[in-house]
Amino acid sequence: MYEFGGRVRYSEIDHTGKMTLPALINYFQDCSTFHSEEVGLGMGRLKADRKAWVLSYWQVIVDRYPKLGEHITTGTFPTEFKGLYGNRNFYMKDENGKQIACANSIWVFMDLEKGRPTRPAKEHIEPYGTEEPLDMPYEGRKILMPENCEEMEPFPVRRYHIDTNEHVNNCQYVQMALEVLPREMSVRQLRVDYKKSAVLGDIIYPKVSRETDRAVAELCDGDGKPYAVVELK
Repeated sequence: MYEFGGRVRYSEIDHTGKMTLPALINYFQDCSTFHSEEVGLGMGRLKADRKAWVLSYWQVIVDRYPKLGEHITTGTFPTEFKGLYGNRNFYMKDENGKQIACANSIWVFMDLEKGRPTRPAKEHIEPYGTEEPLDMPYEGRKILMPENCEEMEPFPVRRYHIDTNEHVNNCQYVQMALEVLPREMSVRQLRVDYKKSAVLGDIIYPKVSRETDRAVAELCDGDGKPYAVVELK
């Protein structure tokens, strides 16, 4: 298990004075990165090995969004490594130790030279260890698309969308989905099924649908094949 402490910054809140969903996701993402650095499997090591853990699926549950100035603790740990994949849980707690958000995620180990998934060696997984999964309601990764979707205005992938793997960062797809929704919503659960990586210069063709209890955004290429499917409840 790895944890780090923090305090909610002004740059991480919205007009209500509470942390945004993308900011919360970035805490989780940063936590897994710090964990990898801590056990000697950080960016430098993976870059030298020409390998990378790529996020394949998110399920994030938010009980409440912390407010400006709150002290928080973010933690993460792997729960299983199987074949090409690794599962990882996350949590965020307030200063009293109460959990306010949690997440499950599935990652695939990639060979960057060959551009395809590969089975990680023991040296790439044993330093992490594994722990029992969080007690949370787990949902499958398949997100059902509503029958009626509205096609929104396409937009290009910008430089600020790109991470160190030269792909659109995981959290940026969530930000894109929030931007194309017809109106603001208070999200209590997020699921994202990442299909393929968008890169600088690609054009995103979004399709959105709003139902009673959820909204779905499908972020597609020019042929209608999704880069990512984002469900917000």
